[in-house]
Amino acid sequence: MEGNLFSWMAWTPPVAIFFTAVVLMLVGMTVWELRSPAVERRGFLPIPTTRGDRLFIGLLAAAYVNLIWAGVTDLDQTIGAAVGFVVLLVVMRWG
Repeated sequence: MEGNLFSWMAWTPPVAIFFTAVVLMLVGMTVWELRSPAVERRGFLPIPTTRGDRLFIGLLAAAYVNLIWAGVTDLDQTIGAAVGFVVLLVVMRWG
């Protein structure tokens, strides 16, 4: 195999920060789950969810917010990322 395994990826600082943040969230959630097992609860989401469920749903929602932002506006993507982060926090807290 020639070349770097990740040579297809544009490893810019924002991309590296994003993936680092996702990995840190997953590690943090794993430690939290091991120390204090989650209990299902109901929020505004139409299903009972655990912390891990809400993290997954929140990350998906944030990704869609970013894709929509990039597709329908010419404004700075940093604003879209901030909106996506707020969506993630809302889903984690009240979802």
